[in-house]
Amino acid sequence: MLPVAILAGGLATRLRPITTSIPKALVEVAGEPFIAHQLRYLKAQGISEVVLCTGYLGEMIEAVVKDGAAFGVLVKYSPDGEKLLGTGGALRQALPLLSDEFFVLYGDSFLPVDFKAVETDFYQSTQPALMTVLKNEDRWDKSNVIFKEGQIVEYNKAETKPDMHFIDYGLGVLKKSVLQAYPANEVFDLAAVYHQLSIAGQLAGHEVHERFYEIGSFEGLKETEEFLNLIKS
Repeated sequence: MLPVAILAGGLATRLRPITTSIPKALVEVAGEPFIAHQLRYLKAQGISEVVLCTGYLGEMIEAVVKDGAAFGVLVKYSPDGEKLLGTGGALRQALPLLSDEFFVLYGDSFLPVDFKAVETDFYQSTQPALMTVLKNEDRWDKSNVIFKEGQIVEYNKAETKPDMHFIDYGLGVLKKSVLQAYPANEVFDLAAVYHQLSIAGQLAGHEVHERFYEIGSFEGLKETEEFLNLIKS
């Protein structure tokens, strides 16, 4: 299985005051830090290597997770450094630690999805990138994807359109070469990368059918805790 890059460097302002003193990855959910749930779930999916892209209070994540042995995976770290690089810039910085292709997962997401099926679709597509999508119809957030016959026709987080019925599910696959085209140590958003790929016809899609869970807001945190408690019981 491909390695997973987890984007865990954001400021998590919507979860303050909880995240005033800890990063979002360490917020307690269903009895333990959220990153613990993520790493154990990745292990169960057959993932063996994880690169954590850290920024805000990233040293605290490293102190808890260490080398990942407690979770059955090998964890490496790619800190942003003196300035937060954004989701795209953080991935660009992490490239030396990643293989030629890799999964990308947001650090606040828990996704009931078959990683192996996503990886298979990525290779079969022969595209440089793949985005997982969920038929959303503005239920969980504003829909931002036009998806047809296994292809992302357009992904646009900034400008939603009437024929956007799907949403970015939160798991992608990228070839390293996609990000090597961007300058190192520059601030940019992964959403902009996906947008450019989509309008160039270079972004494959994999449809999932079960909702995503995220801890980016207090409402999301509550729903995620309920879900994780349910699957633990």
